[in-house]
Amino acid sequence: MADITDIKTILYTEKSLGLQESGVMVVQTSTRMTKNRLKQIFKEYFGFTPLKINSLKQEGKTKRFRGKEGQRADFKKFYVKIPEGANIDSLAV
Repeated sequence: MADITDIKTILYTEKSLGLQESGVMVVQTSTRMTKNRLKQIFKEYFGFTPLKINSLKQEGKTKRFRGKEGQRADFKKFYVKIPEGANIDSLAV
């Protein structure tokens, strides 16, 4: 069962804001999220089916802090193509 809390953040970077103008939203989720689950979330909570979903798995970087090594968390990024006329007021900038 897909839940809206599986979406961590909506990315608002220079690149993602440019993509939003052409109807593509960039969503960051946990590594266990699949395209079908994300499609279900958009259908249940926002009332439309995305036209296309592309995914990207991002490995966490290894960083040093005060001489000790650590690693950032892994995550998945999804590029979701939204149909014309669909509106997501709670997610838009």
